[in-house]
Amino acid sequence: MNLTSPTDTLVCDTAQLARWQSDPAYNYNRELIAPEINLFEWINRQFGEFLREIFGSRFADEYSELILVCFAVVILLLVSWFVYKKRPELFMRSGKRTLPYTVEEDTIYGVDFPEGINEALSQRNYREAVRLLYLQTLKQLSDAGRIEWQPYKTPTQYLYEVRLPAFRQLTNHFLQVRYGNFEATEELFRTMRALQEEIEEGGVS
Repeated sequence: MNLTSPTDTLVCDTAQLARWQSDPAYNYNRELIAPEINLFEWINRQFGEFLREIFGSRFADEYSELILVCFAVVILLLVSWFVYKKRPELFMRSGKRTLPYTVEEDTIYGVDFPEGINEALSQRNYREAVRLLYLQTLKQLSDAGRIEWQPYKTPTQYLYEVRLPAFRQLTNHFLQVRYGNFEATEELFRTMRALQEEIEEGGVS
């Protein structure tokens, strides 16, 4: 009895296998690979489709990215403006040193200037003495009808009402100390006191 092994009839069809491999429907590996998400490209694509529905494909293809960039810049500017309005100190450079000076509301009414100036001088607080001396001068000018004092007016505006060189010098010294971070000294205060007396001699009193 002659026993022989059965013939192997399984044959690999390489042509059919190649067709399956090239067919995207059989590409099961794509479900295992996480797609790379580009947020800007996704937004640009969505925005482009929105423009195509309104203006057509030609306009969307040419200007969608430009319009999107402009829109992003406008949003950034609006956010920056909103933050600036709420927290303006975030956009200011902090000084190298903190001045020993508290900014108070400048008013010429209800203030005992001689007593306040003497107290500031006794404490060697020449910044406060300079501030009070300048406000005292404004009070004198207002009482004499030389200026129309208003709380919202700036020192520069008073220069147009009082055209005296001494008052201009006094105002410049005050602005330098108050807003220019200049050091207030006893000598500077005496200079401003002399200018105040010169202004009084010019027709204030």
